[in-house]
Amino acid sequence: MSIGTIQIEKKHTVPLKNKILNPIVFVLIGLVFSSVLIIAVGFNPIAVYSKMLSYSFLNLRGINGSIKAGLPLMLCGLSVSIAFKMNLNNIGAEGQYAMGAILGGAFALFGPELPMPLRIMVMFLLCAVGGGLWAVIAAALKAFWNVNETIVTLMQNYIALLFLDYLCYGPWMAKKQTTAISEAIPKEMYLPNIGNSGISTGILVALGIAILLYIFLKYTTAGYQIEVIRNSRRSAEYAGINVKKYILIVLTISGAIAGLAGFVQITGIVHRVQAQLPGGSGYTGIVIAYLSRFNPIAVIIVSILLGGLENSCAAVQLMGVPSQIATMLQGSIMISVIAGEFFNHYKVSFNRNTMISQNKTEGVAQ
Repeated sequence: MSIGTIQIEKKHTVPLKNKILNPIVFVLIGLVFSSVLIIAVGFNPIAVYSKMLSYSFLNLRGINGSIKAGLPLMLCGLSVSIAFKMNLNNIGAEGQYAMGAILGGAFALFGPELPMPLRIMVMFLLCAVGGGLWAVIAAALKAFWNVNETIVTLMQNYIALLFLDYLCYGPWMAKKQTTAISEAIPKEMYLPNIGNSGISTGILVALGIAILLYIFLKYTTAGYQIEVIRNSRRSAEYAGINVKKYILIVLTISGAIAGLAGFVQITGIVHRVQAQLPGGSGYTGIVIAYLSRFNPIAVIIVSILLGGLENSCAAVQLMGVPSQIATMLQGSIMISVIAGEFFNHYKVSFNRNTMISQNKTEGVAQ
């Protein structure tokens, strides 16, 4: 005999106070849960949280570090956002990032010595092409044979990351190195920093893409048609919209943007190709896209905040907090934020199963 059922209903409107209070409440819940973990390993939660905040947002160096950590997250978040905007579940930003880094990195390490700035422009294009072509596989399978893009892009991640590992542990591995990294790319291909900030000009690439994506989705005919397809693919087809074409276009753009994360990371931050270069940024991009409600401008803010969280969790390890606890701390806060966003837009109710009352009624009738 069943006791009841849980029903989840989408809210049509969300009061402003709920939009503000729900995330705060759930973040506090996450901090309380994290405090238990911190106390369990013998540290003061207040000291840990103070260190996290000061290291990430309360000084110029911390802000710079948060932006630097948030840069690849921003591009991955933008990549996922445009796909999700059309109800295409691109889970493959991690692999598309890796393939962009491989193709662009190969040119930077072994390509011809073209004059600058042509050389860096070619690398930019190759990183985009690498990510875009990797996404085309899933796009074609989805468009022409309706193969589930979630599964395809997820499986592609493993292939791309293992291929990157093979190159960095094998033919691309730098001499006299014990870690899986390549030689450094030529110094003339390093992206300059913005003044003395230590922030790579790669941030301008990400901001430019975010603005262009916002304009494309909001003010163009193609953006409107993407919205129509998202609301109802069948209605879009009846209206004469070529849905297959848009699946190919949107997933290719999505993959290309993820590939550019490899460009900004190699030219602006690490200056070489290394194993596991994406470092989970593609998966974090899914969280960023969801929290941003697929709005490219909101992606900028959310990615910097999550970059700060990532930056601060690295800082607490300097206090002696185990890396596993720091990772759990990051995860619990992210889950809390996601939960707050979920309850902002959905109502969860518990209904007692009518079977119980029905049985009682039948018993009385007998």
